Amino acid sequence: MDRDLLRQSLNCHGSSLLSLLRNEQQDNPHFRSLLGSASEPARGPPPAAGRKEKRVDNIEIQKFISKKADLLFALSWKSDAPATSEVNEDNEDHYAVMPPLEQFMEIPSMDRRELFFRDIERGDIVIGRISSIREFGFFMVLICLGSGIMRDISHLEITALCPLRDVPSHSNHGDPLSYYQTGDIIRAGIKDIDRYHEKLAVSLYSSALPPHLSGIKLGVITSEELPLYYRRSVELNSNSLESYENIMQSSLGFVNPGVVEFLLEKLGIDESNPPSLMRGLQSKNFSEDDYASALRKKQSASWALKCVKIGVDYFKVGRHVDAMNEYNKALEIDKQNVEALVARGALYATKGSLNKAIEDFELALENCPTHRNARKYLCQTLVERGGQLEEEEKFLNAESCYKKALALDETFKDAEDALQKLHKYMQVILYFLLET
Repeated sequence: MDRDLLRQSLNCHGSSLLSLLRNEQQDNPHFRSLLGSASEPARGPPPAAGRKEKRVDNIEIQKFISKKADLLFALSWKSDAPATSEVNEDNEDHYAVMPPLEQFMEIPSMDRRELFFRDIERGDIVIGRISSIREFGFFMVLICLGSGIMRDISHLEITALCPLRDVPSHSNHGDPLSYYQTGDIIRAGIKDIDRYHEKLAVSLYSSALPPHLSGIKLGVITSEELPLYYRRSVELNSNSLESYENIMQSSLGFVNPGVVEFLLEKLGIDESNPPSLMRGLQSKNFSEDDYASALRKKQSASWALKCVKIGVDYFKVGRHVDAMNEYNKALEIDKQNVEALVARGALYATKGSLNKAIEDFELALENCPTHRNARKYLCQTLVERGGQLEEEEKFLNAESCYKKALALDETFKDAEDALQKLHKYMQVILYFLLET
């Protein structure tokens, strides 16, 4: 799991996403260990009565993230290309840079320190103010992080030592420490960590940084060079009632049209071949029912059935024209929909269009040979059509209809009786013809 990406998402969406993640991913051990120690939000004024605290679209996005978190934060999202440098892009025009999430929550200082020392790694960049200078180096009180996890640490009184051997000389002679004064803002790289005793050692040499951060200037910096997220946190401290959402929406980067493309590049996600968020597509072996054509057929059948049900309701109250329109609409959606063919055939038969009814019933049986109603209605309609043909003295055609009905259902008594009656009548006619 990409823990850093998860923290960045929490920084973006706030404590409401944290609550949703706890509910959706409570059985996931990765998320349970990461989210278990955080507290609920407690900053900002209460929402006005009758008004939602979050926009509906933002809540829906957070629900989506929480449900798909195990996929979204999987390492498989990462491309082989390195992510863009995280320090030189500290520009609010690119995306919404937010204060650390902890500032909107009630988290005890002890827990904050524990999280800091759990997550800090060698090579991370820290920023602090020199608190004292000794002959063996200087001490600095950390105020923020310059890389990796964005934490609110300014009030934790975390101290780091920069040994004399890790302070570059700024002249050919003299004490390297003479260049520094108490109160200077220092950017340094973490060199050693004692997590048990909560001690840190830092270096001002770029060799202490990983390759992708080696171009970052270490040493004395100005207040204008402090990370934007920290400057935002200072602004928030001066106005503690400001809500997370208001701060985010006031950022220029929040409305940047190219923010998605920028963040994809920043996070190292391959836009040309992104992994799917559909759980069914995580497999490489799919059945025929999972392909678009089969899924589209199921969709069409479902939509067509809705039209058929509406048409049946119209038919029951005698609105035959409306019923026919619904059946035709169903067959436009799904040309082989058996229920639509049977329903339309029944309507044709009711209106006396027996040939059209027979065509629909036969097509329905062709698509579904086991459909009982299609077979039953076709047999009845064939017998009725046979009776019409007898009246028109088309006896051979009538005989063909009765035989078709018996071929479909040899126990269909109406067809059997009609055929026997026709044969007797034809024998009588043949007898009179021979006599004359």
